[in-house]
Amino acid sequence: TLASLAAKLFLPEDFLKEIVQLLSEKKQIIFQGPPGTGKTFLAQALAEHLAGSNGTVTRIQFHPSYAYEDFVEGFRPKADGQGFDLRKGPLVRAAKQAESAQNADHYLLIDEINRGNLGKLFGELYFLLEYREHTMQLQYSDEPFSLPKNLYIIGTMNTADRSIALVDLALRRRFAFVDFHPDKWPVNRLLGDWLTANAANMTADMMWVADIIERANAKLDDRDAAIGPSYFMRKPDLAEADVRRIWKSEVIPYITERLHENNNVVDEYDLDKLWAEIASNGAASGGEPADAPDSEGEPEASGGQPNV
Repeated sequence: TLASLAAKLFLPEDFLKEIVQLLSEKKQIIFQGPPGTGKTFLAQALAEHLAGSNGTVTRIQFHPSYAYEDFVEGFRPKADGQGFDLRKGPLVRAAKQAESAQNADHYLLIDEINRGNLGKLFGELYFLLEYREHTMQLQYSDEPFSLPKNLYIIGTMNTADRSIALVDLALRRRFAFVDFHPDKWPVNRLLGDWLTANAANMTADMMWVADIIERANAKLDDRDAAIGPSYFMRKPDLAEADVRRIWKSEVIPYITERLHENNNVVDEYDLDKLWAEIASNGAASGGEPADAPDSEGEPEASGGQPNV
């Protein structure tokens, strides 16, 4: 059931119901937000759930070199080098599958949808996205083509990448958009709920991790580039040593890239400095911070805050 999927994903059932309703109405949807907010994870889980055993899920990822000929259809050299074959791309193949099995729902997942040149990639499909009951002739084939009503498209869009152009208005009008931001429901409660559910597997109270991320995001002051909770939702037995390793090897490099024009402030995002700021203002998870160890000391497993 959708309720069991919501529980598994630590998301409210109402949130998933809203997405399903949007898919029913628009047929295509985009999850947008900074990295680490669970967009791709949810897109896959939801598509597999809704497709069931009779439907299909096709996964692709856009990138700057991806072209209409890769996505829709195009000519490719034959294996023997003698001439060219017209090859169907994942969109046309997914549409044909949906046409042949109309008693099931089929899903096309497009990860990083805004990394491609969308105007060139979709071409005449802009019209077909809106008018599913009509047919059009594609650029390379003579046969009429349409997008079946039982083919749904779910895209994910990273809002933090400065190298990516904005999605044009023509495409925005044809897709529904769902925000995934760490300061917005339900992503703002996701890590806390996950930590609570996995507390029995952990040797210490790790709720302070949510406080650290909240503090770091407040300092970044850019909701489109905020630090998402997914960085820390990998191990049910999450420990302080794991958090420090992830922070050093993944979060700090991300922050450094975000602040590339102001690298002198990256030190302000040191894990211990952030906790000291939280402790001085009162942490949301409660409790007093532990005494600071030597800089080379090993983190301990006790307490409800990092061993700073």
